Amino acid sequence: MVNTLKELIEESELLHVDDSEQRFITSYVRWETYEALLAKLEDNSHYRVTYLDGILEIVSPSIRHEKVKKNLAMLLEHYMYRKRINCIPMGSTTFRNKAKKAGVEPDECYCIGEEKNIPDIAIEVNMTSGNIDKLETYQRLGVKEVWMWKSNELNLYHLREEIPKRFVDTYGYERIIKSEFLPELDISLLSQCALITNSLQCIDEFEQGLKSIE
Repeated sequence: MVNTLKELIEESELLHVDDSEQRFITSYVRWETYEALLAKLEDNSHYRVTYLDGILEIVSPSIRHEKVKKNLAMLLEHYMYRKRINCIPMGSTTFRNKAKKAGVEPDECYCIGEEKNIPDIAIEVNMTSGNIDKLETYQRLGVKEVWMWKSNELNLYHLREEIPKRFVDTYGYERIIKSEFLPELDISLLSQCALITNSLQCIDEFEQGLKSIE
């Protein structure tokens, strides 16, 4: 390749673009109001809506956010196809539970092996901090693994339902280095390549990295 992976990342606009996402947060929202809002936004996939204990957060993602999200999805799906791992992409499907007073729309999410009511892996791309703790929201919904993008890297968390008291600060999730659903995936490589703006170079560098560790 003409450029090294490091040079591609340093040159990438994803590190330098200043286009902050818009965020609206309000409290004391009834569940019925939340569901009415979801129905109103049903044909508008641009917004991400999260609900937890009456707190409602609506985010209008930035261009940078969407580019990272799309790159992560593209690379992850390429990896699973390459490894012949059956996955069911569920995109930004809304998952909610009235009894648990929680609802969320991941940036991307996947079931591994077979389709389920709740995804195995949910991906959250965070360009700015929100007021709702997404790990608590996902814990209430029973999502096993959450991948949080922050400061240009992925942080992975796996739900430990059998020993939740050991991870009180993260709502029962343990910080992990490798995915327990995709243990052979190099998370560092995935994070680095997700920052490459050119989609062809993004895939090429990811593929080259995969071959180098096989």
